[in-house]
Amino acid sequence: MSVPVQVLLTFLALSACRGHSASLPPTSTFLKESIQLLGKLLGTEVSCAEMNVTDIFAGNKQDNATELLCKASTVALEGRSCHKQLEGIHLNLLHLVQTRSSVHKVPCPVAAGNTTSLKHFLQDLHRLLQQLAKE
Repeated sequence: MSVPVQVLLTFLALSACRGHSASLPPTSTFLKESIQLLGKLLGTEVSCAEMNVTDIFAGNKQDNATELLCKASTVALEGRSCHKQLEGIHLNLLHLVQTRSSVHKVPCPVAAGNTTSLKHFLQDLHRLLQQLAKE
């Protein structure tokens, strides 16, 4: 074999191996799917969008992202009567929490307190997931 053919074969072999390592980790698939579902939900007008849910994003800024995801999964589950897609978001959030931490046991307790509309909760969750996707 000539040198250029050996170099070409080596390059092709390395390119094939690199493709596998560059694939997205499974958690990013759940994250992207949740972002897409939330985008669709936010574009949908429903009468229950003003339904009150616990505002997990207000006040306590000391919760880390995993804690917020865990609490958000609980609120999403509670709001599934308004949007059926929230059950899928709930499952995706559960998967993200379980892969990020073994400490958090789901469902996470959500303390009663401040409330917000379901629409605002979905907007805040959408922003959080977009931030996590950028990291």
